[in-house]
Amino acid sequence: MSSIDDNIETNPIESFSECHAGIVSHLKELDTLPALLAPAMQARKIAAEAVRFFRSAVFEHHNEEERELFPSVLRNASEGEERNKVQAIVDRLVREHRHLEAVWLKLEPELSAVATGGHADVDLAALEQLVTNYQAHAKYEEDSFLPMSKAILGRESDHMASLGQRLHMRHTPLTQMPF
Repeated sequence: MSSIDDNIETNPIESFSECHAGIVSHLKELDTLPALLAPAMQARKIAAEAVRFFRSAVFEHHNEEERELFPSVLRNASEGEERNKVQAIVDRLVREHRHLEAVWLKLEPELSAVATGGHADVDLAALEQLVTNYQAHAKYEEDSFLPMSKAILGRESDHMASLGQRLHMRHTPLTQMPF
C-alpha cells in the first residue's frame, strides 16, 4: 500500500479535508474564467467585424477612389505642375492601397480564426503596421489630396456633379434602378 492509502485508512477526515482544499483551489481558478472570457469574446467580435468591414468597405473604398475619384481629379487638373502633383499623389495613394491590402490579406486568415473562436497566432507587428499605416494614409489623403480634389473639381460645378452621379449609381442596387 502507498502512503496515501495509509493516510486514508489512518486519518480519513483529513483526507476529505485535503480533497476539499483541492476542489476549492480549482474553484477559485474557475472563478476567474468570466473575467477572462469577456476580453476573448470582445476579441472575437472585433475580429469578425474587421473581417467583414475590410472586405466590404475598405477594399470597395479603394476601388472607388481608383476608378472614380483619382481619374476625375487627374482629368480636371490643369496641365503642367498641378497635374504632375496630382499624379504623384495618386501614385503614392495607389501604392499605399496595395501595401495596406497586402498586409490585410496576410492578417485576414488569422483574424478569421479568432472571429470563429479558433486559435490563431495573430502577427501583432503586422496588425500594428496595418493600423498605423492606414491612419497615416488616411491623414495624408485628408490633408493633401481631398482638399486639392475639392478645389480642382469645384472649379466647374458639373465636374463635381458628374463624380457625385457616378458614385450614386455605383451605390444604387439594381433592384432600385428606375427601369
